[in-house]
Amino acid sequence: MRSIALAIGIVWAVFWVGWLVAAVTAKRGRRNGSGFAIRAGIVIVGILVFRLARGHVHSNDDVVQGAIGLALVVCGLAFAVWARVHIGRNWGPPMTVKLSGHELVTSGPYRFVRNPIYSGILLALLGTAVALNLLLLIIVVGLGGYFVYSCKVEERIMLREHPDSYPAYRSRTKMLIPFVL
Repeated sequence: MRSIALAIGIVWAVFWVGWLVAAVTAKRGRRNGSGFAIRAGIVIVGILVFRLARGHVHSNDDVVQGAIGLALVVCGLAFAVWARVHIGRNWGPPMTVKLSGHELVTSGPYRFVRNPIYSGILLALLGTAVALNLLLLIIVVGLGGYFVYSCKVEERIMLREHPDSYPAYRSRTKMLIPFVL
């Protein structure tokens, strides 16, 4: 089971390093809010990855449950990466407004949910909790609440930026979970 915990730690570390490197290519934007929640989230994830690497979070000895969790982590992060690649330079930190060329993307993973990056990260965190320690569900719930808040703020921005097309897109897609939410 230690190897599954190590694999999950490595997958998360590779994801975040790649994510931060890719952030350099995003269009410039103006932030709505202080960004405190983002910095706090990065610190929490950093602590979690560090503790995973040192073996302090793992309490599950069920190999099947661990494998299912690892599969959810990989699928969730793959979905988030697909969304990030698909949106290209239009990506930005949560709750930012692009200074120029703001586009509404409704294809690729965005045809399933309006916020597939958040969806993928939440699925990966759920997988981490399933594989390692169900107490990590507290992080999933907390981050889920933050993501719903971010979605609401971003939707107000999208309505302002795309008043003709965003309402129709919003009515035909769910926020985070296809067919549910």
